[in-house]
Amino acid sequence: MEVLNIVKVGDPSDSILTKPAARVRDFGPTLHKLLGDMLQTLREAPGVGVAAPQVGVDLRVSVIEYPEDEEDPEHTMRVYELINPEIIKAKGLEEGQEGCLSMPGIAADVDRATFVLVRAQDRYGKEFRIKAYDWLARIFQHEIDHLQGVLMTDKAKQLYRLVELPDGKFEAVPIEETLPGRLKTKASA
Repeated sequence: MEVLNIVKVGDPSDSILTKPAARVRDFGPTLHKLLGDMLQTLREAPGVGVAAPQVGVDLRVSVIEYPEDEEDPEHTMRVYELINPEIIKAKGLEEGQEGCLSMPGIAADVDRATFVLVRAQDRYGKEFRIKAYDWLARIFQHEIDHLQGVLMTDKAKQLYRLVELPDGKFEAVPIEETLPGRLKTKASA
């Protein structure tokens, strides 16, 4: 498996992040390699989800790795491969802070549904449905937004700059000024 470059806002190729991705029609070896490379990239990043446009590929593909059970002290991880995903049902609403591999050093407060029902295809083209709650639902929504050309900053109620403290932890400092490109706070837009 290969580690792919993550496209970041401000890169010359960042326009791929703001347009809807193409539907996957070929479920062969090229897609399988992409899925493996995306998982490796996600683990190296590190992150919990990555969408194909974030690695410069114009396809409706996302890979998510998240604990099977958040209460499990071993944190047994589950990998979700979502091809051509769509949210067919959403309920609840909760504000939460999220980050994005394409926007390092930035966090955002975003309202997301607390439950989603997603229809997608697996790596072989077989359709399936999956229910997701709470943070996993947030992750699914964030990644599916990427496939539609929507960034977390497009939905943000507040943006934050992540500042590293002397102890190695990070503090989220509200951004009040207008930032380049699409990164603008609600107050300054």
